[in-house]
Amino acid sequence: MSKERKPNNNKHSISIFGPAIVLVLIGFILTYQFVQPAPPNQIRIASGQKEGAYYLFAQRYQKRLQQEKIQLDVVNTAGSIENIQRLISGDVQAALVQGGTASGSDAELTLRSLGSLYFEPIWVFHRKTLTVTHLTDLLAKRIAIGAEGSGTRPLALLLLAENDINLSNTPLMELGGRAAADALLNGEIEAAFFVASPMSPVVRALLDSDQIQLMNFERADAYTRTHRFLSSVTLPEGVISMRRNLPAQKTTLLAASANLVVREDLHPALMDLLLQAAQEVHNRGGWFEHKGEFPAPDYLIYPLNSEAERFYKYGPPLLQRYLPFWAATLIDRLKVMLLPFLALMIPLIKIMPPIYRWRMRSRIYRWYKQVLEIDRRLFLAEADLGQAQTELAKIEYEASHIDIPLSYAEELYDLRLHISLIQQKLDRLQQNA
Repeated sequence: MSKERKPNNNKHSISIFGPAIVLVLIGFILTYQFVQPAPPNQIRIASGQKEGAYYLFAQRYQKRLQQEKIQLDVVNTAGSIENIQRLISGDVQAALVQGGTASGSDAELTLRSLGSLYFEPIWVFHRKTLTVTHLTDLLAKRIAIGAEGSGTRPLALLLLAENDINLSNTPLMELGGRAAADALLNGEIEAAFFVASPMSPVVRALLDSDQIQLMNFERADAYTRTHRFLSSVTLPEGVISMRRNLPAQKTTLLAASANLVVREDLHPALMDLLLQAAQEVHNRGGWFEHKGEFPAPDYLIYPLNSEAERFYKYGPPLLQRYLPFWAATLIDRLKVMLLPFLALMIPLIKIMPPIYRWRMRSRIYRWYKQVLEIDRRLFLAEADLGQAQTELAKIEYEASHIDIPLSYAEELYDLRLHISLIQQKLDRLQQNA
């Protein structure tokens, strides 16, 4: 007993929908050429000296990026000038840079700012035994102006030059950071310039010293009118120590702004991630900043990056708000793959059902041509009855073995019914012959 022949629906589906699937796959392969590369899992950021605030903040960024499996290597440098040079050379992809240090050279055209992070006051500390009302009072005094490569040095030289203080009339020492603070505390110099956050350990140590006095910039408004990258900020009375009432009165300071600067070719997803880290670190404000004031698209030293502009308008990318960084970036990269899906799949979905119906019915209807031809010859009495019998038997055999889905069984049985009618007609003709 022969086994029952079952329709092979999978075979039919593959033969019809297979070419469409191949076409869509080709579309995906071609479109994949335009998919943006995945972001690197390791980048470098130039910070500053280990005792400075830049280094502390860079370490906080590092911890935030580690949560997303991105390794952020913190590179210690002399300061902002060296940071800019390292950015231009490609040695680092991001850096913390002090406002007012950009030279505007053509080499810096590849640099973009992700925003300002906080105010960086210009701290002018001097020995308490020295009376300093204005910078002109520092003439002929030993002054630390910051190390070579730091952002403090060019800013200190600029402010001193406006008060006619230069190397020809005043000993200017290229000392910065802890070295400058130690020299000031030991009496080796009379004054020192620092550009740093109040979170800097060096600044905190000098503010806490009984031997050192912080200069009050009484002419701060004049400096801010002359140099638009500078702001005037106030250090409140007693903010350092309520018990000791330090400082003893409100102190006006000049301030630049710390900028988060990146190379223009840094992956956009990493720019968003750095901005999220900066927001978490700096959003709470500080001595000179209100809560939520920073990071900000203001006080910039380089043009604002387009990704950062979107970040300030709309916040973090939607996918990164709800998904891990790797998943969000993967989906964002592959969204271009929707193009072949929309361009090919939707039309194919509309076209394939009619094509499928036509293919299934063509398996049945193609036999009608032979059945109708036999019927025409029988009607015109032109047929060889024996030959017609053989042809009809062959058609009936083939029709009984047509492989179609069950949903088209009705059309198949209609064919077999029509074959049976012609067979009955042929039988009558043979009986009357």
